[in-house]
Amino acid sequence: MSKPLRVLVVSQYFWPENMRINNLVEGFVAKGHDVTVLTGFPNYPEGKKFADYKNDPEKFSEYCGAEIIRVPMLARGKNSLSLALNYLSFFVSASVIGPWLLRGKKFDSIFVYAVSPIMAAIPALVLGWLKKSPVFVWVLDLWPETLSAVGIIRNPRLLSLVGTMVSFIYNRTDYLLMQSRSFDDNVRKYCTKPVSDERLVYFPSWAEDDFSAGANEASDLIEADDSVFTVVFAGNIGEAQDFPAILKAAEIVGNDVPVRWVIVGDGRMSEWLRDEVAARGLTNILLLGRHSLEKMPPLFAKADALLVSLKTNEVFEKTIPGKVQAYLASGRPVIAMIDGEAARVVSESGAGMACSSGDSVALADIVRTMAKLDPARREEMGAAGKAFYTSNFSKDRLFDRLETLFRTATLRRKEKR
Repeated sequence: MSKPLRVLVVSQYFWPENMRINNLVEGFVAKGHDVTVLTGFPNYPEGKKFADYKNDPEKFSEYCGAEIIRVPMLARGKNSLSLALNYLSFFVSASVIGPWLLRGKKFDSIFVYAVSPIMAAIPALVLGWLKKSPVFVWVLDLWPETLSAVGIIRNPRLLSLVGTMVSFIYNRTDYLLMQSRSFDDNVRKYCTKPVSDERLVYFPSWAEDDFSAGANEASDLIEADDSVFTVVFAGNIGEAQDFPAILKAAEIVGNDVPVRWVIVGDGRMSEWLRDEVAARGLTNILLLGRHSLEKMPPLFAKADALLVSLKTNEVFEKTIPGKVQAYLASGRPVIAMIDGEAARVVSESGAGMACSSGDSVALADIVRTMAKLDPARREEMGAAGKAFYTSNFSKDRLFDRLETLFRTATLRRKEKR
């Protein structure tokens, strides 16, 4: 039997925030490994510290057997300045205070959950140097391009400065794991030193197990209703998701077919969305707010189709939103208003129908078409998507692969010494 690994996970976001990294930690503990998490305090997406955490922080110092080490930082708030300070405060605090809190601990591998901001990798590099441990960065967002795409930074000089920081991180990371095959050229661009193919690893996202097992559970969010075609969107409600285009599509469909649009989630455009739905009198759009991950599989099971959308952008074209895997695993048809890699997955899998980003007319046409399909045909789409998920994004396969990478990197480090 292989010796258990000592793994440090560095992530600005962690439980009780709903993040995929929670599932990875749970999975590696279940495999018998010793996992420690270095993170901040929970405040995403609301922008303020979770009330339950404020009342009893000690309750959140352990997760499924993994120890959680939390460093102080500023909350996200609701504006760009507070968000920038939130990013800055975590990587500084984790780089300076993190090593002290982790003193005396040894790790075989350090894994970075690198959604924005990429600066979360800096404390991992500091700890990798101090602990003499290989560092794995799971690249889930492309910086600095993502900052420009969502309008956070537009100044070319500032974007160039961020690019220099990205190069600094990439060049000092032992392994760069890419959530999309389309990331390869972009990542290589910032690796100014020669980078071997073995350092760049395709490592996509997966879906939590519950998404494959929610069909027979009752949902307390919506009731099943065969008289309408139910389209469910779940996730972040931000500028990138292009809700103006979704609302326009809903208006175009109108009463052509009976459609119920169900939107679950929260984000920086939530208030705008509520106001617009009310102003336009779109009574068939249900805004359910943010709910726990556990409530999503039963909700998905009641949907006739699941909607994913992203604005058109060179960066977004290379990205596969994490919800795509969850949608496929749920075995429900997928409607995608998206370009690039994600559209390719939906089309190649046979899971549903896709149109170009921002094309409200095409989205409306897809909704009409799918609503009129024989239910058996929609079931075939869902089954095809689930089979594609099992072959390409299975959690068990991905976790086994990551475990092998950790062991190989540890062995190589020992041989070098």
